[in-house]
Amino acid sequence: MSNYKLLYVTCKNSTEAKKIGSILVKNKLAACTNIIKQINSIFLWKKKVASSKESILLGKTQKKNISKIIKIIKKNHSYTIPCIIFFDISNGNKEFLNWIKKNS
Repeated sequence: MSNYKLLYVTCKNSTEAKKIGSILVKNKLAACTNIIKQINSIFLWKKKVASSKESILLGKTQKKNISKIIKIIKKNHSYTIPCIIFFDISNGNKEFLNWIKKNS
């Protein structure tokens, strides 16, 4: 398991994503965040197929920050069950990975 993580969160819109992303960076829980606006999501909710426009929040962080990140996102997110997923970053530009380590 890698020390470096890529955070993936779906948000109701880019405003919510920006708010959460800013909190994570300000608190040094993510070295940086990116927002992908206006995706189309299709999902099962309360036994029905639903769809909505959402934004994706991506963040670069470290394993040590996972529990704090989850807590902050749940506190600031509008969804009852927000999508909060972490992926291992197994390889990459060593200078960039060191930058993540210094800034998160």
